[in-house]
Amino acid sequence: MSGYEHKHAIIGAGFCGLGVARAFKRSGIPFDVFEADDDVGGNWYHGVYETVHIISSRRTTESPDFPMPADYPDFPSAAQMLDYLRAYAEHFGLREHIAFRTRVTRVAPRGDGRWEVTLSGPSGGETRIYGGVVVCNGHHWDPRMPDLPGTFSGQLIHAKHYRSPEELAGKRVLVLGGGNSACDIAVEASRFGASSHISLRRGYWFLPKMMLGVPTIELLKPWMPPWFQRRFVKSLVRLSVGRYERYGLPHPDHEPFERHPTLNSELLYHLRHGRITPLPDIRRVEGDTVEFADGARERFDLIVAATGYRVSFPFLADGVIAWKDGLPQLIDGIVPPSHKNLYVFGLGQPRYGAGPLITAGADLLCTMVATQQQLKHPLGALLARMHRRPPRTLLQDPFQVLRAVRISKRLLPRLPRLEPILMRDA
Repeated sequence: MSGYEHKHAIIGAGFCGLGVARAFKRSGIPFDVFEADDDVGGNWYHGVYETVHIISSRRTTESPDFPMPADYPDFPSAAQMLDYLRAYAEHFGLREHIAFRTRVTRVAPRGDGRWEVTLSGPSGGETRIYGGVVVCNGHHWDPRMPDLPGTFSGQLIHAKHYRSPEELAGKRVLVLGGGNSACDIAVEASRFGASSHISLRRGYWFLPKMMLGVPTIELLKPWMPPWFQRRFVKSLVRLSVGRYERYGLPHPDHEPFERHPTLNSELLYHLRHGRITPLPDIRRVEGDTVEFADGARERFDLIVAATGYRVSFPFLADGVIAWKDGLPQLIDGIVPPSHKNLYVFGLGQPRYGAGPLITAGADLLCTMVATQQQLKHPLGALLARMHRRPPRTLLQDPFQVLRAVRISKRLLPRLPRLEPILMRDA
């Protein structure tokens, strides 16, 4: 025994990793946390621009067991979010479990339910054997860059690498995409740049961050079915914003919440003031000139690609997880069907409000760990026999997730008794 077989290794000390560590500590599950950075916070520590604020509200983002300070605004800043996560780690005594400046470079199954975890950093390439692994490496770190049709002679960066408005000063800026980061950067370019343009391949639902005097997402209630939420939001948008076509924007090509919503109150304001110019998709690029699908041609110094991220687990050994259409094939988005004691936590992207989902999901994860210890087969294999499937999208309705968590917590303790029946022909 190396001393680690009774423990779980948690990869990452961001919002999700800290939530799992807090739940494990409360449940008495031994664990170590590995964090490549020198502090907690994940994306809020190293991966966001200086002026960013959350798009969900304080109430829907804070953890139920650790509320944010009462003097925080409705939409806390990046600095406030980082302070909150640091306070969370201190309050629950998590720092003593975290190895900072330690990167996990490889995770491989041993065939007996245990896992080889190879580390770099202060541990100097050490390999340890852990009883289980929880992957909490986050979403927003592996940028997806666009394949521009041509060669751009100016500067091309991903939104991941944008840090402050000073980078936009005096530049002709083109932002690609219609998500939250794209809108924020386009607005900042309208203030600091020589010009600001935004290129959209399709129509989006742009929702004001506030409606009827409260954060928009707080108007959605658990009793509202999805169809009602969509009609409700469409009605509010029509009353408060009107038709997107009046802003020079294409009509959305999907229903509200079928894709991740964009909550931004400033983009439409600056469009109507002529400070931001909307444009369609790019046709081709030549030097500093970009031609668009409608034939318009503009010259730019800087293109910021707010084109999203890939889901990546580069440390996992080949074949541990199957992939389809860019999504890992994990039962319920958490466990593979062919391996024991491996969990991916925080893969889903809620429309808003991470804290309550992390807290409830981490509690469920503790139940999954306890259940797996009583099973001969991988937990994912049993769940697959019960027709539980990998999600077809990462976008999640928070209310549906919380309902699913409650159902799963009742189901999991029954699996040891059902295993002989479910796996009879395995």
